[in-house]
Amino acid sequence: MAGKKTKATFGDFLAGLREDAGLSQVDFADKMGMSKQNLCDIERGRRYTTPKTAASLAKKLGVPSSKLVKLSLQDLINRDGLKFKVDVKAG
Repeated sequence: MAGKKTKATFGDFLAGLREDAGLSQVDFADKMGMSKQNLCDIERGRRYTTPKTAASLAKKLGVPSSKLVKLSLQDLINRDGLKFKVDVKAG
């Protein structure tokens, strides 16, 4: 759709990392300790990740936890149709 801005999601971020690493969903899911179906559902926006799981995955990926927790929370807010933008800071 021309002109429509899409928002980055937790699944988009994971898919990008996976693709940048040149890994299949099966290989990436194994590395993350999840099923391929779960990863596929997250990447396609059919399943949402809790902030706790997002923080755990961030540690495995070596990325800031705040980044993945923020995306996880934003997905949940967007899913519920709320018009809020999440900002996460480490405490």
